[in-house]
Amino acid sequence: MSPRVERLVAFALIPVILIVDQWSKWLVLNTPAFNARLCLDQTQPCGRIELSAVFDLTMVWNRGVSFGTLQSEGMMRWILVVVTLAIAVGFGVWLSRAGARLTRLALALVVGGAIGNVIDRVRFGAVVDFLDFSGLYFVWVFNVADAAITVGAVLLFIDQFLMSSSSGPDGSPT
Repeated sequence: MSPRVERLVAFALIPVILIVDQWSKWLVLNTPAFNARLCLDQTQPCGRIELSAVFDLTMVWNRGVSFGTLQSEGMMRWILVVVTLAIAVGFGVWLSRAGARLTRLALALVVGGAIGNVIDRVRFGAVVDFLDFSGLYFVWVFNVADAAITVGAVLLFIDQFLMSSSSGPDGSPT
């Protein structure tokens, strides 16, 4: 496959991530057991569906960034939206120029996930989180977009720092 076609495939991954992310959030928002829309104002508890000893579906509104850090409301919400969009655009430009396949994949995952969470933040003022692995002592609840961002960030780290000595300045193998 030519680098141009691979780049187009990477860009096509972005809407796939968005669709899966928004569809999964739509399912949560429209499942009465989660009480999602009523718990947005924090006056009522959000719901939970217990599935196994290690994994549950737990509705959480995340007003912060990754894993609930830097909680933000009001004007900070919009600053977070602008900063996230700027990063997504910057990574999109990097994606359009990236030579290495792993770099393109990583950037597409991050961009798709970032846009998925921005959509929630604009619509609701918070991000829909629901994947709960607390049975594995993972204390954070997250969503598909968060997973894409995290996997993309790890792949980008691997590509840029662990594999960089085996590639040329444009990211292509030497």
